[in-house]
Amino acid sequence: MRSVLNAAAPGTAAATRIVCLPGAYHTPEDFLTAGFDRSMRRRGLAIDLLFVDVELRHLGDRSVLQQLKHEIVAPARALGCRSIWFAGISLGGFIALDYAASNPADLDGLCLLAPYLGSRMLIADIARAPAVAAWTAGELAQVDEERRVWCFLQGLLAPAEQLARRAAIASPRLHLGFGSDDRFAAAHRLLAQALPARAVDAVPGGHDWRTWTMLWENFLDANFT
Repeated sequence: MRSVLNAAAPGTAAATRIVCLPGAYHTPEDFLTAGFDRSMRRRGLAIDLLFVDVELRHLGDRSVLQQLKHEIVAPARALGCRSIWFAGISLGGFIALDYAASNPADLDGLCLLAPYLGSRMLIADIARAPAVAAWTAGELAQVDEERRVWCFLQGLLAPAEQLARRAAIASPRLHLGFGSDDRFAAAHRLLAQALPARAVDAVPGGHDWRTWTMLWENFLDANFT
């Protein structure tokens, strides 16, 4: 799995690493062109950035999840990284969620920027429920990745007493950012309604790098400065 490391201190692994997953047809270099690394260094944050190349051909068989676990997450832990975040844009956001749903204890946080959250049919089905927590995935959740991801999100949104019973299973922190004119904004707002206000960042903009860069800046300020 090809990746590009932007280290806070060359030759030494930082205690925190953010793994950035691009959207469809984007590359690790697009993060650099957009200045994601400059935003980090300008703030003087001792955080390693790892930009990963996610290939579409790996998505159908979910092999990308195993690659991320064995080629990205495990080596980072072995180097001494104590906190690992996945930051995913668009399809990369969905992959981050899919990974977290399968490996909830592997990650410390999820930064979802304009994430793909499922088909229009699925989003409409969830929207018809009284609340996200009240939606029922049905038997299809066993075989459908999009439904499985929303089941995972429901777990993160569970009432405190339910979370207490799940205390043995670590769950990542969640940050959602999106543009008000994004083509996936209806799904984003649906999820945002179920999240604490502090975990949501909505800005003017569409599904583009200008908006994502603004959201990235806000994410860093809200969580690391």
